Amino acid sequence: MRESHREDGAADRFLLETPHPPATVYGRTSWGTFSIVACDPDRTYWGVAVSTKPLAVGAVVPWAEWRVGAVATQAMSNYQYGPKGLALLRKGIPAEEVVARLTRADPKRDHRQLGVVDRRGRAAAWTGRKCMASANHVLGDGFSCQGNLLARDTVVPAMARAFESTRGSLARRLMAALKAGAREGGDRRGMESAAMIVVHRRPWFDRAWGDQWLNLRVDQHRRPVVELERLVGLEEANARKLLAWHAAQLRKKRTAKR
Repeated sequence: MRESHREDGAADRFLLETPHPPATVYGRTSWGTFSIVACDPDRTYWGVAVSTKPLAVGAVVPWAEWRVGAVATQAMSNYQYGPKGLALLRKGIPAEEVVARLTRADPKRDHRQLGVVDRRGRAAAWTGRKCMASANHVLGDGFSCQGNLLARDTVVPAMARAFESTRGSLARRLMAALKAGAREGGDRRGMESAAMIVVHRRPWFDRAWGDQWLNLRVDQHRRPVVELERLVGLEEANARKLLAWHAAQLRKKRTAKR
């Protein structure tokens, strides 16, 4: 696990997911987000989980495509990092080179933060030197955690440890990382939105279904990470029902052939 960061000093006290942070901290020129991009060890699922103060984080930060990779673009987000990053990953370009190309071409790269994982599970990240402290990123096997304008510099390392130590589906591991970041204080202005995207396909899936295994968003909520976990539980239960139904159909076909 590799960590990179910049910070200006010790953080003040922050309550977990404070619903109404001080107005003096939250301004038009401040951006603060913590996220994780990752794939599972078998490289059949890719995903992003994120939380922040502003609304509609799911519309900007997380990007993912099955058998291609995942991207999180944040801080003073460059929206184009999402589609352009996936386009480069689609060509088989490694995550590290994708990050280098996107940031090198961006005159405001010092204000950007970016996390990428490619189709082979290689991860890379960028934290611009002008991202608001505490700002850092941690790279690991098949994942990158990143955050800026954080309550304290322990947020991102805690996310990485949670992801590495949690067993289960990729969605569950992403959720564990996001919860760990929130417990450490998360966005120092408080948290009101969260989102998760997980992409996956199986050979028997209808082409019309696309690759959106999970695509969940929570906005203007007092406890967005808690609510996102509830929704993930519901969606994973639905997914288990779908897989069980398909397994039952296969058994019926085998029985009919006998």
